[in-house]
Amino acid sequence: MNRWLSCRLTQPILPLLGLLALALFSCPTRAAETSSSPGFAVQAIKDVPYYQGPDFDKVKHKLDLFLPRGQKDYPVIFFVHGGAWLRGDKSFLGLYSSLGMSFARQGIGAVVINYRLSPGVRHPEHIKDVARAFAWTYRNIAQYGGRPDQIFVCGHSAGAHLISLLITDEHYLQAEGLTVQAIKGAIPLSGIYYIPEDIFPMVFGRDPEVHRQASPLTHVKAGLPPFLILYADHDLPGCDRLPAETFCKALRDKGNKAETREIKESSHIQIIFGAAIVNDPVSRAILDFVAAHKGA
Repeated sequence: MNRWLSCRLTQPILPLLGLLALALFSCPTRAAETSSSPGFAVQAIKDVPYYQGPDFDKVKHKLDLFLPRGQKDYPVIFFVHGGAWLRGDKSFLGLYSSLGMSFARQGIGAVVINYRLSPGVRHPEHIKDVARAFAWTYRNIAQYGGRPDQIFVCGHSAGAHLISLLITDEHYLQAEGLTVQAIKGAIPLSGIYYIPEDIFPMVFGRDPEVHRQASPLTHVKAGLPPFLILYADHDLPGCDRLPAETFCKALRDKGNKAETREIKESSHIQIIFGAAIVNDPVSRAILDFVAAHKGA
Protein backbone atom coordinates (compact mmCIF):
# COMPACT_ATOMS: atom_id res chain seq x y z
CA MET A 1 0.00 0.00 0.00
CA ASN A 2 1.45 3.35 -1.07
CA ARG A 3 2.31 5.45 2.06
CA TRP A 4 0.82 8.62 0.58
CA LEU A 5 -2.42 6.84 -0.25
CA SER A 6 -2.58 5.30 3.22
CA CYS A 7 -2.27 8.76 4.81
CA ARG A 8 -4.78 10.19 2.34
CA LEU A 9 -7.33 7.57 3.39
CA THR A 10 -6.62 7.48 7.13
CA GLN A 11 -7.04 11.13 8.08
CA PRO A 12 -10.39 12.00 6.49
CA ILE A 13 -12.01 8.66 7.19
CA LEU A 14 -11.83 9.10 10.98
CA PRO A 15 -15.08 11.14 11.18
CA LEU A 16 -16.88 8.82 8.74
CA LEU A 17 -19.07 7.14 11.35
CA GLY A 18 -20.57 10.37 12.64
CA LEU A 19 -21.06 11.79 9.15
CA LEU A 20 -22.82 8.66 7.96
CA ALA A 21 -25.13 8.59 10.96
CA LEU A 22 -26.08 12.24 10.54
CA ALA A 23 -26.60 12.00 6.80
CA LEU A 24 -28.55 8.77 6.81
CA PHE A 25 -31.02 9.93 9.41
CA SER A 26 -31.45 13.48 8.10
CA CYS A 27 -31.66 12.97 4.33
CA PRO A 28 -35.20 12.79 2.88
CA THR A 29 -36.12 9.47 1.33
CA ARG A 30 -36.16 10.40 -2.36
CA ALA A 31 -36.48 6.68 -3.08
CA ALA A 32 -40.20 7.04 -2.48
CA GLU A 33 -40.34 8.53 -5.98
CA THR A 34 -40.18 4.98 -7.34
CA SER A 35 -43.61 4.13 -5.94
CA SER A 36 -45.43 5.17 -9.12
CA SER A 37 -42.83 3.84 -11.56
CA PRO A 38 -44.22 1.73 -14.41
CA GLY A 39 -43.03 -1.80 -15.12
CA PHE A 40 -43.57 -5.29 -13.80
CA ALA A 41 -45.71 -5.97 -10.76
CA VAL A 42 -43.53 -6.87 -7.78
CA GLN A 43 -43.71 -9.82 -5.41
CA ALA A 44 -42.00 -8.99 -2.12
CA ILE A 45 -41.05 -11.83 0.23
CA LYS A 46 -39.71 -10.53 3.54
CA ASP A 47 -37.63 -11.93 6.40
CA VAL A 48 -36.41 -15.15 4.79
CA PRO A 49 -33.79 -16.85 7.02
CA TYR A 50 -30.54 -17.48 5.16
CA TYR A 51 -28.62 -19.01 8.05
CA GLN A 52 -29.79 -20.95 11.09
CA GLY A 53 -26.55 -22.24 12.56
CA PRO A 54 -25.24 -22.13 16.13
CA ASP A 55 -24.87 -18.32 16.25
CA PHE A 56 -28.17 -17.62 14.47
CA ASP A 57 -29.51 -14.09 14.90
CA LYS A 58 -33.28 -13.97 14.45
CA VAL A 59 -33.10 -10.46 12.95
CA LYS A 60 -29.76 -10.16 11.20
CA HIS A 61 -29.66 -13.56 9.51
CA LYS A 62 -32.58 -12.73 7.24
CA LEU A 63 -33.06 -11.30 3.76
CA ASP A 64 -35.81 -9.83 1.60
CA LEU A 65 -36.67 -10.82 -1.97
CA PHE A 66 -38.13 -8.45 -4.56
CA LEU A 67 -39.20 -10.34 -7.67
CA PRO A 68 -40.78 -9.33 -11.00
CA ARG A 69 -44.08 -11.14 -10.62
CA GLY A 70 -44.77 -13.88 -13.15
CA GLN A 71 -41.34 -13.65 -14.80
CA LYS A 72 -38.66 -16.32 -15.12
CA ASP A 73 -34.97 -16.50 -15.91
CA TYR A 74 -34.20 -12.95 -14.86
CA PRO A 75 -30.86 -11.64 -13.55
CA VAL A 76 -30.54 -10.88 -9.85
CA ILE A 77 -28.91 -8.08 -7.87
CA PHE A 78 -27.68 -9.14 -4.44
CA PHE A 79 -27.49 -5.97 -2.34
CA VAL A 80 -25.56 -5.25 0.89
CA HIS A 81 -26.43 -2.10 2.86
CA GLY A 82 -24.03 0.46 4.27
CA GLY A 83 -23.82 2.09 7.69
CA ALA A 84 -20.11 1.88 8.62
CA TRP A 85 -20.51 -1.77 9.75
CA LEU A 86 -22.28 -0.39 12.85
CA ARG A 87 -25.85 0.43 11.82
CA GLY A 88 -28.45 0.02 9.12
CA ASP A 89 -30.62 -2.86 7.98
CA LYS A 90 -32.22 -4.31 4.87
CA SER A 91 -35.07 -1.80 4.92
CA PHE A 92 -33.63 1.32 6.60
CA LEU A 93 -36.61 3.63 6.64
CA GLY A 94 -37.81 2.10 3.38
CA LEU A 95 -34.72 3.07 1.36
CA TYR A 96 -33.45 -0.40 0.51
CA SER A 97 -36.94 -1.80 0.09
CA SER A 98 -37.57 0.93 -2.48
CA LEU A 99 -34.33 0.00 -4.20
CA GLY A 100 -35.39 -3.65 -4.39
CA MET A 101 -38.83 -2.69 -5.66
CA SER A 102 -37.33 -0.46 -8.33
CA PHE A 103 -35.07 -3.18 -9.70
CA ALA A 104 -37.90 -5.73 -9.69
CA ARG A 105 -40.20 -3.36 -11.61
CA GLN A 106 -37.53 -3.26 -14.28
CA GLY A 107 -37.31 -7.03 -14.60
CA ILE A 108 -34.37 -7.72 -12.28
CA GLY A 109 -34.74 -9.71 -9.09
CA ALA A 110 -33.30 -8.13 -5.95
CA VAL A 111 -32.07 -9.78 -2.77
CA VAL A 112 -31.48 -7.31 0.07
CA ILE A 113 -29.77 -8.73 3.14
CA ASN A 114 -29.16 -8.09 6.81
CA TYR A 115 -25.88 -8.99 8.47
CA ARG A 116 -24.63 -8.74 12.03
CA LEU A 117 -23.14 -5.39 13.06
CA SER A 118 -20.44 -4.10 15.36
CA PRO A 119 -19.92 -3.71 18.24
CA GLY A 120 -21.88 -6.94 18.67
CA VAL A 121 -19.43 -8.69 16.36
CA ARG A 122 -16.09 -7.84 14.77
CA HIS A 123 -14.52 -8.63 11.44
CA PRO A 124 -14.70 -11.22 9.89
CA GLU A 125 -18.24 -11.94 11.12
CA HIS A 126 -19.84 -9.33 8.82
CA ILE A 127 -18.28 -10.83 5.69
CA LYS A 128 -19.06 -14.37 6.85
CA ASP A 129 -22.74 -13.38 6.98
CA VAL A 130 -22.55 -11.84 3.51
CA ALA A 131 -21.05 -15.07 2.17
CA ARG A 132 -23.79 -17.10 3.86
CA ALA A 133 -26.51 -14.90 2.38
CA PHE A 134 -24.94 -15.08 -1.07
CA ALA A 135 -24.71 -18.89 -0.85
CA TRP A 136 -28.40 -19.08 0.10
CA THR A 137 -29.26 -16.88 -2.87
CA TYR A 138 -27.17 -18.90 -5.29
CA ARG A 139 -28.76 -22.18 -4.17
CA ASN A 140 -32.36 -20.97 -3.85
CA ILE A 141 -33.04 -18.16 -6.30
CA ALA A 142 -34.00 -20.52 -9.14
CA GLN A 143 -37.14 -21.62 -7.26
CA TYR A 144 -38.24 -17.96 -7.31
CA GLY A 145 -37.56 -17.58 -11.05
CA GLY A 146 -34.11 -16.00 -10.92
CA ARG A 147 -30.97 -17.14 -12.73
CA PRO A 148 -28.30 -18.43 -10.32
CA ASP A 149 -25.71 -17.94 -13.06
CA GLN A 150 -26.61 -14.25 -13.38
CA ILE A 151 -26.19 -12.89 -9.85
CA PHE A 152 -24.57 -9.46 -9.54
CA VAL A 153 -23.37 -8.22 -6.16
CA CYS A 154 -23.92 -4.58 -5.24
CA GLY A 155 -23.39 -2.58 -2.07
CA HIS A 156 -23.03 0.94 -0.72
CA SER A 157 -20.23 2.26 1.52
CA ALA A 158 -19.50 -0.52 4.06
CA GLY A 159 -21.63 -2.77 1.86
CA ALA A 160 -19.40 -1.92 -1.10
CA HIS A 161 -16.39 -2.93 0.99
CA LEU A 162 -18.05 -6.22 1.90
CA ILE A 163 -19.02 -7.26 -1.64
CA SER A 164 -15.53 -6.33 -2.87
CA LEU A 165 -13.93 -8.43 -0.13
CA LEU A 166 -16.31 -11.29 -0.91
CA ILE A 167 -14.92 -11.38 -4.45
CA THR A 168 -11.23 -10.65 -3.88
CA ASP A 169 -10.74 -12.90 -0.84
CA GLU A 170 -12.34 -16.10 -2.09
CA HIS A 171 -11.99 -18.14 1.07
CA TYR A 172 -15.26 -16.71 2.47
CA LEU A 173 -17.13 -18.13 -0.53
CA GLN A 174 -15.13 -21.34 -0.34
CA ALA A 175 -16.29 -21.80 3.26
CA GLU A 176 -19.81 -21.93 1.80
CA GLY A 177 -18.86 -24.40 -0.94
CA LEU A 178 -18.70 -21.80 -3.72
CA THR A 179 -16.07 -20.00 -5.79
CA VAL A 180 -15.90 -16.50 -7.21
CA GLN A 181 -17.20 -17.90 -10.49
CA ALA A 182 -20.66 -17.88 -8.88
CA ILE A 183 -20.65 -14.06 -9.13
CA LYS A 184 -21.44 -12.52 -12.51
CA GLY A 185 -20.28 -8.99 -11.72
CA ALA A 186 -19.83 -6.42 -8.98
CA ILE A 187 -21.13 -2.87 -8.52
CA PRO A 188 -19.67 -1.18 -5.43
CA LEU A 189 -20.98 2.33 -4.69
CA SER A 190 -18.85 4.78 -2.68
CA GLY A 191 -16.79 1.97 -1.23
CA ILE A 192 -13.78 1.61 1.05
CA TYR A 193 -11.20 -0.70 -0.52
CA TYR A 194 -8.33 -0.34 1.95
CA ILE A 195 -8.83 -0.30 5.72
CA PRO A 196 -6.11 1.91 7.24
CA GLU A 197 -4.48 0.95 10.51
CA ASP A 198 -5.74 2.27 13.84
CA ILE A 199 -9.24 3.22 12.74
CA PHE A 200 -12.57 1.46 13.24
CA PRO A 201 -11.29 -0.50 16.28
CA MET A 202 -14.88 -1.45 17.16
CA VAL A 203 -15.10 -3.19 13.77
CA PHE A 204 -11.61 -4.49 12.95
CA GLY A 205 -9.73 -4.38 16.25
CA ARG A 206 -6.23 -2.89 16.47
CA ASP A 207 -4.06 -5.49 14.75
CA PRO A 208 -2.62 -3.93 11.55
CA GLU A 209 -2.54 -7.32 9.85
CA VAL A 210 -6.27 -7.78 10.44
CA HIS A 211 -6.88 -4.41 8.79
CA ARG A 212 -4.69 -5.40 5.85
CA GLN A 213 -6.44 -8.74 5.42
CA ALA A 214 -9.83 -7.01 5.63
CA SER A 215 -8.90 -4.79 2.68
CA PRO A 216 -10.12 -5.85 -0.78
CA LEU A 217 -7.09 -4.11 -2.32
CA THR A 218 -4.81 -6.59 -0.54
CA HIS A 219 -6.32 -9.60 -2.31
CA VAL A 220 -6.71 -8.48 -5.93
CA LYS A 221 -5.74 -11.23 -8.37
CA ALA A 222 -6.50 -12.41 -11.89
CA GLY A 223 -9.72 -14.17 -12.84
CA LEU A 224 -12.23 -11.97 -11.02
CA PRO A 225 -15.67 -10.98 -12.38
CA PRO A 226 -16.07 -7.52 -13.94
CA PHE A 227 -16.42 -4.46 -11.72
CA LEU A 228 -18.31 -1.20 -12.16
CA ILE A 229 -17.01 1.09 -9.40
CA LEU A 230 -19.21 4.14 -8.77
CA TYR A 231 -18.46 7.18 -6.62
CA ALA A 232 -19.94 10.67 -6.24
CA ASP A 233 -18.19 13.88 -7.22
CA HIS A 234 -18.84 15.16 -3.68
CA ASP A 235 -18.26 11.85 -1.92
CA LEU A 236 -16.74 11.44 1.53
CA PRO A 237 -12.92 11.45 1.56
CA GLY A 238 -11.80 7.82 1.62
CA CYS A 239 -14.77 6.77 -0.54
CA ASP A 240 -14.14 9.10 -3.48
CA ARG A 241 -12.08 9.22 -6.67
CA LEU A 242 -8.67 8.22 -5.31
CA PRO A 243 -9.62 4.90 -3.63
CA ALA A 244 -11.98 4.03 -6.50
CA GLU A 245 -9.34 4.65 -9.17
CA THR A 246 -6.64 2.89 -7.12
CA PHE A 247 -8.81 -0.20 -6.74
CA CYS A 248 -9.80 -0.12 -10.41
CA LYS A 249 -6.15 0.11 -11.51
CA ALA A 250 -5.19 -2.82 -9.27
CA LEU A 251 -7.96 -4.92 -10.84
CA ARG A 252 -6.96 -3.98 -14.37
CA ASP A 253 -3.27 -4.59 -13.69
CA LYS A 254 -4.19 -8.22 -12.97
CA GLY A 255 -6.11 -8.51 -16.24
CA ASN A 256 -9.62 -8.07 -14.84
CA LYS A 257 -12.37 -5.99 -16.44
CA ALA A 258 -13.02 -2.92 -14.33
CA GLU A 259 -14.24 0.61 -14.85
CA THR A 260 -15.03 3.59 -12.66
CA ARG A 261 -17.75 6.16 -13.06
CA GLU A 262 -18.09 9.46 -11.25
CA ILE A 263 -21.67 10.46 -10.55
CA LYS A 264 -21.98 14.21 -11.01
CA GLU A 265 -23.80 16.53 -8.59
CA SER A 266 -24.02 13.75 -6.03
CA SER A 267 -22.76 12.86 -2.57
CA HIS A 268 -22.10 9.79 -0.46
CA ILE A 269 -25.76 9.63 0.52
CA GLN A 270 -27.36 10.88 -2.69
CA ILE A 271 -25.66 8.16 -4.72
CA ILE A 272 -27.55 5.39 -2.94
CA PHE A 273 -30.87 7.20 -3.25
CA GLY A 274 -30.14 7.49 -6.97
CA ALA A 275 -29.82 3.73 -7.25
CA ALA A 276 -33.50 3.42 -6.29
CA ILE A 277 -34.83 6.02 -8.74
CA VAL A 278 -35.74 4.99 -12.29
CA ASN A 279 -33.64 6.82 -14.92
CA ASP A 280 -31.28 8.34 -12.36
CA PRO A 281 -27.65 8.15 -13.59
CA VAL A 282 -26.84 5.65 -10.82
CA SER A 283 -29.69 3.25 -11.57
CA ARG A 284 -29.05 3.54 -15.32
CA ALA A 285 -25.38 2.70 -14.83
CA ILE A 286 -26.27 -0.37 -12.76
CA LEU A 287 -28.89 -1.63 -15.22
CA ASP A 288 -26.61 -1.03 -18.22
CA PHE A 289 -23.83 -2.98 -16.52
CA VAL A 290 -26.16 -5.90 -15.78
CA ALA A 291 -27.45 -5.90 -19.36
CA ALA A 292 -23.92 -5.83 -20.77
CA HIS A 293 -22.59 -8.70 -18.65
CA LYS A 294 -25.48 -11.01 -17.85
CA GLY A 295 -24.88 -13.12 -20.95
CA ALA A 296 -21.10 -12.86 -20.97
